[in-house]
Amino acid sequence: MAPASPPARSAAATRPRNRKQLIVEAAGRIFSERGYHKASMEEVAAGVGITATALYRHFPNKYALFAACAHVMVDGLVAALDEVPPGAALADVLTAVTRVTVAHRASGGVYRWEARYLDREDRRRLAVKFGRLVERVDEAVQHEHPLPDERLRAMAALGAIGSITMHRTSIAGRRAEELLLASALRVAATDPAAGRPGTRPVELPARPVPRTRRAEILAASVPLFARDGFANVTNGQIAQAVGLTPSALYRHYPGKIDILAAACLQAAGLLAQGVERSLHEVAGPYDAVVMLAATYVAYSFEYTELNSVAEAELAGLPADLRRPLLLAQREHIAVWEQQLRLARPELDPRQARVLVHAGFGVVVEAGRRLRWRDSPGRRAAVTALVVGALGL
Repeated sequence: MAPASPPARSAAATRPRNRKQLIVEAAGRIFSERGYHKASMEEVAAGVGITATALYRHFPNKYALFAACAHVMVDGLVAALDEVPPGAALADVLTAVTRVTVAHRASGGVYRWEARYLDREDRRRLAVKFGRLVERVDEAVQHEHPLPDERLRAMAALGAIGSITMHRTSIAGRRAEELLLASALRVAATDPAAGRPGTRPVELPARPVPRTRRAEILAASVPLFARDGFANVTNGQIAQAVGLTPSALYRHYPGKIDILAAACLQAAGLLAQGVERSLHEVAGPYDAVVMLAATYVAYSFEYTELNSVAEAELAGLPADLRRPLLLAQREHIAVWEQQLRLARPELDPRQARVLVHAGFGVVVEAGRRLRWRDSPGRRAAVTALVVGALGL
């Protein structure tokens, strides 16, 4: 008689207890890198080492998984702040935020750009949670540096910290935490109303006037992409906006993705022209960095929709269309990095790059707080906060 086979281990015995958490973490990375519409449940399952069928036992569809990813970062931040005693020092409050953000660096980008694909109720819930977070940070900011700034510094400080989720600069977690915490503390201590005395006016390129049908299509597409997200905009909507039939679009662009690529190229070109003008005859690296900050702020207010499309949709472009844009992006960062290191010689290239992105994060969140309502005073206030984030 053959010996009995050893009993098979049950699936429950081998399944990790934190599988749902592992799924959300893997999905957050994929959504951040590829965008909501290009990511697939099969990719997520492969990232966790399970079958798609097993994945659907935890999440009924991609939207449910995406919503969980969008909430997990804010939930973690709120939970971390709940553990910080009331009345704690600003440094303690921001330290808690920084640790969670750096720990979720690979997946945190879902909140900033991809959250626009959430339905109304999920967006409302997310806004309530983020509002609690901003309120707690603002209490600490106002306690140590009281100013009537309507939470602008709190949002800007969170933008500096959150910037680590939007780029891939290789840097040790502990060092990233130190840099971002120091940057956020400087932002909180900056008086936005002080502005930057002596800063030259920024000369941006004039807003492009659409003089051809191709240019009209591009100009009409950008607000649609910014409002609804590229994947949700149809050729029919674009055609209707310019008085064409959908089939007529193909005479000017091979496909919708080519319109998006043209928008991203236009954004990169306008920013590069603005930087070139602003750095003409600067007195030294300090002035150069201040002018870079003022130019990026002016560009972000002037071309808000175009910039948001370029930032949010770049990852969704095919590699051949994305390549020249990534090159332009690297060249822009390199200018900042060089000037910042000349102004602050103690920084190494990676540290400088992290701080440059922190400055960009300040612009995004401060601009959102101001609802991108443009004025010279608002531009000056945000520029002051960026310069503070950089440590000048």
